[in-house]
Amino acid sequence: MIDTSKHPCFNIEAKHKYSRVHLPIAPKCNIQCNYCNRKYDCVNESRPGVTSAVLSPLQALTYLQKLHKELPEIAVVGIAGPGDPFANPKETMETLRLVRNAYPEMLLCVSTNGLELAPYIDELAKLNVSHVTITLNSINPEILAKIYSWVRYDKKVYRGLQGAQILLKKQLENIQLLKKAGITVKINSIILPGVNDHVFEELAEYIAKEGADIMNCIPVVKNAETIFADIEEPDRKMIARVRLQTGKYLKPMTHCARCRADAAGLLGSDYNRSAEMMAEVIENEFPAVERPRVAVTTYEGMLVNQHLGEAKSIYIFEETKNGYKYIEQRPTPETGKGNLRWVELSEILSDCRAILTGGVGESPSKVLQLAGIKVIQMTGLIDTGLDAVYKNTPLRTLKKADMFKCGESCKGNAQGCA
Repeated sequence: MIDTSKHPCFNIEAKHKYSRVHLPIAPKCNIQCNYCNRKYDCVNESRPGVTSAVLSPLQALTYLQKLHKELPEIAVVGIAGPGDPFANPKETMETLRLVRNAYPEMLLCVSTNGLELAPYIDELAKLNVSHVTITLNSINPEILAKIYSWVRYDKKVYRGLQGAQILLKKQLENIQLLKKAGITVKINSIILPGVNDHVFEELAEYIAKEGADIMNCIPVVKNAETIFADIEEPDRKMIARVRLQTGKYLKPMTHCARCRADAAGLLGSDYNRSAEMMAEVIENEFPAVERPRVAVTTYEGMLVNQHLGEAKSIYIFEETKNGYKYIEQRPTPETGKGNLRWVELSEILSDCRAILTGGVGESPSKVLQLAGIKVIQMTGLIDTGLDAVYKNTPLRTLKKADMFKCGESCKGNAQGCA
């Protein structure tokens, strides 16, 4: 029997006794929050959406096994990003299966925006996932339209009020479905002064009727390069007011540590070797065999010599018993979409463990690496790069890749790298 009282997020008495770990296996997200800036390998920030690495499900299990030897008090394994778990359903469900098989008594939990949760609720219940957190910031679509730039649902992007309505509908439906499945539901709500700080009592009353169990009202943290980069952070008086209002209807969580997507250890006191241990797991290792292919940007199919932002198509290669085999060319997404272009490209290359490219901007590099695709800047023979990926041979290039390195201001001829 799993002891749910050991969950430190849901039981403050467990905070100083039992540890939790978040496994960062879900890089892609299906919405864009105006307060969120997901960064890769940002070790100095402690907030959702930040991780030092992205692991495959098998890597995540290996990491958990190593970590558990040093932190035997771990009682909870969670998945909270750095994107959304159900924008990465294959990785999320496989990880949960692996952990449940290896640790039958471990508490499992997931934190999601709730948009694409529904198809997986039955299996979550079968896997004994005991707690699910949904981030819900208002029940007013007009307010939500100010909080989210876009919502990607069923392979289509929605903006403004339409996107907000779709997101809210799915969130409310899934609260009910989770409760029917016997799963504890926590609602996370971000306090955004001047945007939604006046809606919390109405929100709490409504979701309490829907069956939510606990509510966590989290003050927004300013994040650079976001629409809300200059938003005023809520003061103690506002936070106290909001929690007093919501506490009339739902049990409040008041000890939230605003955990990273790779948090490990006691709540509010993370284990200082977790990033090092993840690095040990993935050192000199490319993603596992479920990604058998390698993508290449090339003008003629022999050399790695093209900047990613200029590539209208990507060459795909695979290792066989008889050497490397050219598979096909895949068109790149159209330009003018900002980072959404690179999210779409990461999906196009979802079977690729790495991409060999003559040059790449900071933004596409971050997005691709968050999707688990190793980005290798080089120039030279394609076979040389493939040897580096498949055989871990030293990478020798015809020219130094530094000449191709560029910042987010680089547009390239295709005007798509920013």
